[in-house]
Amino acid sequence: MYRNVNASFPNSWPAPINVSPEELARIQAEFSREYAGLLEQARTGSLDVPADKRFRADAWKANPFALLNAHMWLLSARAMNSMVDAAEVSGPVRERLRFTVMQWLEASSPTNYLLTNPEVQQLMFETGGQSLARGMHNLLADIGKGRMSQTDESRFELGRNVAVTQGSVVYQNPLMQLIQYAPLTAQVHARPLVMVPPCINKYYILDLQPENSFVRHMVEQGHTVFLISWRNPLPGDADAPDQATWADYLEEGVLRALQVASDITRQPQVNGLGFCVGGTLLSSAVALARARGERPLASLTLLTTLLDFADTGVLDIFVDEMHVQMREQQLSQGGLMTARELATTFSFLRPGELVWNYVVNNYLKGLAPPAFDLLFWNSDGTNLPGPFFTWYLRNTYFENNLREPGKLEVNGHGIDLGMLDMPAYIYSSREDHIVPWEAAYRSCGLLTGPRRFVMGASGHIAGVVNPPAKKRRSYWATPGSIPEGQAAAPAEAWLAEAAETQGSWWPDWSEWLQQHAGALRKAPARPGNTRYKVLEAAPGSYVKVRAV
Repeated sequence: MYRNVNASFPNSWPAPINVSPEELARIQAEFSREYAGLLEQARTGSLDVPADKRFRADAWKANPFALLNAHMWLLSARAMNSMVDAAEVSGPVRERLRFTVMQWLEASSPTNYLLTNPEVQQLMFETGGQSLARGMHNLLADIGKGRMSQTDESRFELGRNVAVTQGSVVYQNPLMQLIQYAPLTAQVHARPLVMVPPCINKYYILDLQPENSFVRHMVEQGHTVFLISWRNPLPGDADAPDQATWADYLEEGVLRALQVASDITRQPQVNGLGFCVGGTLLSSAVALARARGERPLASLTLLTTLLDFADTGVLDIFVDEMHVQMREQQLSQGGLMTARELATTFSFLRPGELVWNYVVNNYLKGLAPPAFDLLFWNSDGTNLPGPFFTWYLRNTYFENNLREPGKLEVNGHGIDLGMLDMPAYIYSSREDHIVPWEAAYRSCGLLTGPRRFVMGASGHIAGVVNPPAKKRRSYWATPGSIPEGQAAAPAEAWLAEAAETQGSWWPDWSEWLQQHAGALRKAPARPGNTRYKVLEAAPGSYVKVRAV
């Protein structure tokens, strides 16, 4: 899933890659015609500024050579993509070609270099070279940090202006801390909500700042919220969390958190929410519990989660047998999949926005990146235990075993997602490039209880973090839920019937969850109980450990 692209692609392609003579002639003729047209427009001074937002600054219009160069680059990009479309290769190989061509094109954009970017040159002259001096300072600072700055990290501090919802750590083990949040209402629903965030990121994407905190919103709705804060393992940790397996995360992570929340609230069942990989973990853990005759969940919420990995979008190009074996040789017996490698891979899924944009602004223009809480979180990655990562890579992204009833065994029990017959709310994001919405919809075909499916606007993170007060975006849904035991319609049929509603999907989910949250009762005066005492205040110590 998170492979080094350059190391893997050459071994995955057949050679040679052919284009039919007819298609090649057509592409060449089209290129020559457009090339001649650009030269004529440049000669007559009628060349317009390209629609691409990278070339909108007045400096491009004022520099005929730079403007022509921008058009030539865009023309080359179209021709190269046409070659990929015309290549006589299989679908997977075509996608890998397309990805590699995209990387080369984004890296070669004339905006990325001092000699070919008139906007950077103009700023350099206007500042007497100070912009380049500041850019060099920014570059050296980032080299010292070992990563590219996407935001002004000095403006944020955990527990001060991000991850500030009041709560307490009421349990911890070598894998996780469990936070119980303080009530904000006089009465709370009897049944608590346990949130399982992805372990490849810090939990506070769900608790950024008060105005966009998913956690705070749910506490304000009268829910007792528990949330897992996954440990960020470091090289040399004495208790060897780098040896942790998928089974460990299910047993001592998810199921332990559900049990602690159940004990503290004295409820035989809790409501569970999983986000991204957290949803895969939660579903797997509950299926494991069901195999043992236990029913810890009253309802299940999955946010941008994959259970059926048949379609993983752009991430498909990163997985093949060679790479899986390589990772298993490296990490299956221990060690860490580093946050730095994970972050680099995800950034290069959208290099124009997440890599080269910052090269230009930070280093060529010498600008300080703005303060943005979501990008602060994005830069605060976590390491993953090698055995956990390699099991996950092979059994989900590569072999897609989780969807097959009983094919996977954890601690002697077969995993069958079809046993999950509790009410389920499944959320997807329309522009999600990590979990395509159609792939998230496939969960409706695996779970067997009543299922409500909702698709929100925007992408993997921004679609989820969409507080109602902002009155932004929209979501699509059909009335009610898919009834228990009824097969889900194809994704296209669902979309044809779905109606768009303006604003956040949070109220829709809150209304659904309230049906499964139990009666109201007096809010607890203090967190924990006699068995699970307060260990420290939220956000806790695990989340403050930065990857090295």
